[in-house]
Amino acid sequence: MTAIATGFDARTTDAVTAALATLSGRRIAVLTGAGVSTDSGIPDYRGAGAPVRTPMTVEQFLSSDASRRRYWVGSHLGWKAFAAAEPNAGHRAIADLEARGLATGVVTQNVDGLHVRAGSRRVVELHGTMRRIFCTHCGQVFDRRDLARRVEEDNPWITVPENVALGPDGDVLPESTEGFRIPACSVCGGMLKPDVVFFGEFIPAEKFREAEQLVHTSEALVVAGSSLVVNSGIRLLERARRRRLPVVIVNRGATRADGRATVKIDAGTSEVLRALADGLPQLS
Repeated sequence: MTAIATGFDARTTDAVTAALATLSGRRIAVLTGAGVSTDSGIPDYRGAGAPVRTPMTVEQFLSSDASRRRYWVGSHLGWKAFAAAEPNAGHRAIADLEARGLATGVVTQNVDGLHVRAGSRRVVELHGTMRRIFCTHCGQVFDRRDLARRVEEDNPWITVPENVALGPDGDVLPESTEGFRIPACSVCGGMLKPDVVFFGEFIPAEKFREAEQLVHTSEALVVAGSSLVVNSGIRLLERARRRRLPVVIVNRGATRADGRATVKIDAGTSEVLRALADGLPQLS
């Protein structure tokens, strides 16, 4: 192992050193949450200073025109800033680990697509992606960029401000939704839905199996930027523990599984992931 980058306090340095010793010689699966993307300008739901949010449930979205109107207005107002976010050092460190053969891939609870843009090749997007929209009636899939153009054509009065208070999933709380034309499928006229898992909606079984397989083919698990409040993360962590894999958690603040971690690092994910990527030796 190489020397740890300077800049950490003594407690964090000790924790990173312990993590390097734990992970050395093992192929790693990485599980990420919203905390990995905060350095890219996308806030999380539960971190320190995060705004209080009441996320829309899938039942609200599917059953109410007013809810869908609220969703599409807020999502459109935030889309430009959300799509402009760039991968940060943490995303790039994970991609580097995979490129060097040290990581089997990344399972993410995020919908921002930043792992893919950072160069990670095996990415399991547990909660879907904001890049795609699909019709709930005929199944037609649309690129979100194309839909944004359609929304502006149908609602030419909409002005996207230069500076927006972006929400965790790329939305903005709109001042008004009056007069907004909800986008519909251009093929059949059916209801459009972003290809993301809403609150109250189940992760597709095949997607979770893919995540399980990634963990199953690994020899350690690194959890980064997740408080593990969402059950999917805890389930994957327990899969790793049942196989007696070491678990390293990197997160600012407490998580639901701190007591189950081999090593817990209470620090920023960008700096720590970069230190892990730089400090881990090649597999023999």
